Amino acid sequence: MIAEKTLNRTLHIAKSSKKDEFYTQLSDIERELKHYKEHFENKVVFCNCDDPRNSNFFKYFAYNFESLGLKKLITTCYKNQETDLFLEEESEKAVFLEYNGDLNGNKIPDAEEIGVKPLIGDGDFRSRESIELLKQSDIVVTNPPFSLFREYVDQLVKYDKKFLIIGNINAITYKEIFKLIKDNKAWLGINMGRGISGFIVPKDYELFGTETRIDEDGNRIVATNNCLWLTNLDTFRRHEDIVLTKKYYGNEIEYPKFDNYDAINVNKTQDIPMDYEGVMGVPITFLHKFNPEQFELIKFRKGNDEKDLSVNGKCPYFRILVKNKKI
Repeated sequence: MIAEKTLNRTLHIAKSSKKDEFYTQLSDIERELKHYKEHFENKVVFCNCDDPRNSNFFKYFAYNFESLGLKKLITTCYKNQETDLFLEEESEKAVFLEYNGDLNGNKIPDAEEIGVKPLIGDGDFRSRESIELLKQSDIVVTNPPFSLFREYVDQLVKYDKKFLIIGNINAITYKEIFKLIKDNKAWLGINMGRGISGFIVPKDYELFGTETRIDEDGNRIVATNNCLWLTNLDTFRRHEDIVLTKKYYGNEIEYPKFDNYDAINVNKTQDIPMDYEGVMGVPITFLHKFNPEQFELIKFRKGNDEKDLSVNGKCPYFRILVKNKKI
């Protein structure tokens, strides 16, 4: 519990101070992206929060351009990124990179094959230039700033883009994000929590007890164990039923009713009873295994009185109210 609090504190500070230098490891990108290959054929991929000179997202898509059948790869970033991943001095110009695939047959994205173009503005994903590039794209894949996650997703929805992005697990508690999930317009990806092994951070980053290590390239890695992939690209996971083994009837004492909603509390996804027809309050991590064909999402967090769901006057951590469609 103490470790979890310190991890949450680290990400909270990153959010409150706008310190968003969490850079994704190539291994984590590979681990997730291998499940989406069929979505990328003849598509324009846009990584709009990535220094294209250092980004592991750019590296992944450039080196897998032909195997994925991509049409084009575009990357942009905010202008204060330079050759040194965490250089604090601002560069004079923000740039964007375009890559249209291997031209000389060596299957390597050589420098002369990558188009480097200056931006007039600062490269912020909200800028007019970035939005014009967004309009040209089919799929957005990146690690957006944690502090701007709501605004970032809102932009993707506004321009009706396919996406696969990394966020804090608590992002699914935002009403805007939960509504997308409830309306079946977004869902969780394959890896979550410890399935995302860690992020590259500056050497002076305040860690507050988080797990850290140094990789073979000398990068400082922070394992937050508190992040997820959010997407609207279809995956096998959301078509697999959760296997239910527990029973409600005969074990009612294990499933107390909420004070302010006609539903039972379930502390763990694995404890969801197979024989309960009514509404159940389940942990937010349930969404990682959520199959919309098996369960209906009713409501998030609040009871009939619009106060947090409570049991005997105490509020468990955020609950999602769901109902089994298959009973």
